[in-house]
Amino acid sequence: MTSDLTYIISDTGTGWVGILATPSGLARITLPQTTAEKARLALGPAVASARYAPHLFRNLIARLQTYFGGREASFPDRLDLSAGTPFQRLVWEKTRVIPYGQTRSYSWLAQQVDLPGAPRAVGQALGRNPLPIIIPCHRVISASGKPGGYSGGPEIKQRLLRLEAGNKP
Repeated sequence: MTSDLTYIISDTGTGWVGILATPSGLARITLPQTTAEKARLALGPAVASARYAPHLFRNLIARLQTYFGGREASFPDRLDLSAGTPFQRLVWEKTRVIPYGQTRSYSWLAQQVDLPGAPRAVGQALGRNPLPIIIPCHRVISASGKPGGYSGGPEIKQRLLRLEAGNKP
């Protein structure tokens, strides 16, 4: 990766997050971690060549703090999804429009990407989401109402869903 990468590690009040961006937009964000070092490691090896630039992310950090504080926040930020396949990018873009506090099924999302028989493929694409919260893959659940998988683990997915439902985690 190039030195055009920028990053921040910041405390959100519920844990440390890492954010990595390219000149095209946000490329990676971590779920809250217990330490700053864990957040940095979760960003992956690209952070080693990135420039620390906290001033570029102040507004986003404030919105993440609002979100993790249990209040709705919007994330209209530019994204750099170039690391994903065309199918993954399509799934992520469709997932991004699921409203705060609402859920959709994997089957619903498969229909949105014109592959109604592919909810498992949709789930696999969501499992590679580089921008959790920004692309709210936690809002996608099974048709039976069960949470389904989540890259951060089922407990974190449940916590995020409860947070958005107005219940503190």
